[in-house]
Amino acid sequence: MTYFVLFGGVWFVLGGLAVASNPSPHYGVVGLMVGSVSGCVWLLSLGVSFVSLVLFMVYLGGMLVVFVYSVALAADPF
Repeated sequence: MTYFVLFGGVWFVLGGLAVASNPSPHYGVVGLMVGSVSGCVWLLSLGVSFVSLVLFMVYLGGMLVVFVYSVALAADPF
């Protein structure tokens, strides 16, 4: 169980680094999804299921809207 918690924490940090280090919003979305899912798994393994559900809904519901908007603006030729 300890390795599972450590594995979830490492993937959470790597997902955050992927969001912060990618200049393209397309790859930033992938990092956001990896970070969000691994953070939820990490919190589930610690026994905090409601907080994990709220994290999942807020990050993938709210932040993906911001990324879709930025992708739409980046695709606009003018």
